[in-house]
Amino acid sequence: MRYLAVTLAATLTLAPIGAGAQGTETLADIRQELSVLFVELKKLRRELSTTGGASQLSGGGSTLDRVNAIEGEVQRLTAKTEELEFRIDRVVSDGTNRVGDLEFRLCELEPDCDIANLEPGSTLGGVEPVTTGGGAVAAPDEGSGDGPQLAVGERDDFERARAALEAGDFAAAAEQFAAFRQAYPGSPLSGRAGLLRGEALDGAGRKSDAARAYLETFSAAPDGEDAPEALFRLGRSLGQLGQTDEACVTLGQVAARYPTAAAVEGAQAEMTRLGCS
Repeated sequence: MRYLAVTLAATLTLAPIGAGAQGTETLADIRQELSVLFVELKKLRRELSTTGGASQLSGGGSTLDRVNAIEGEVQRLTAKTEELEFRIDRVVSDGTNRVGDLEFRLCELEPDCDIANLEPGSTLGGVEPVTTGGGAVAAPDEGSGDGPQLAVGERDDFERARAALEAGDFAAAAEQFAAFRQAYPGSPLSGRAGLLRGEALDGAGRKSDAARAYLETFSAAPDGEDAPEALFRLGRSLGQLGQTDEACVTLGQVAARYPTAAAVEGAQAEMTRLGCS
């Protein structure tokens, strides 16, 4: 499983690459600078073209120097924009491929999993809303004014699935949480539903499926509020499946990615239990 460890480690270290690419100037900043420079360049060229005389160009050349300087800056920013776009596309593509590889290998661990019918994972980042923070699974906010806007029946469907989980009907809960995520892909409760689906699958003894559920939850929104807990549970599940090296790599990334998340304490305790170095 050395290859899986390398694959998982590379997958989990993708975010710092993207962060480094945006550490100095974002694409939006560069595009804004380009727009300003193009406008300024157009004004200066108009100033040159309307004089009609060669005397201005030879009288110190200050306007021409400004044009040349702006053209040089435009070229620099254009090159940097293309470089950043290339790096971002490469990170997203590589990350999606590595997540897919881990899904494939999790399927290999489960006797009943049909690799031929394994659905490919979503592009890293998915379509779910990005939020901040992290922590353990909590009950949805029942407030009427400040909570997120939900579709008609959305909260009822979530609560029905959670009630099945609390009643110990793990198979029904797993099925209902899966149906919820499919019916409400952009729901503010989608990440939490993914975690609880993994919990239900774990309760049913389907540990490989539980690990895959946590992986899907994490990869769909690696910056979401449920990502730290999903990553912790993925690492714990890998440890329960006997994949100690991969579990240690995954658990170690919880504190590295989300140092203030509540899941860090659980991840560190699990690493101690597994004897991670």
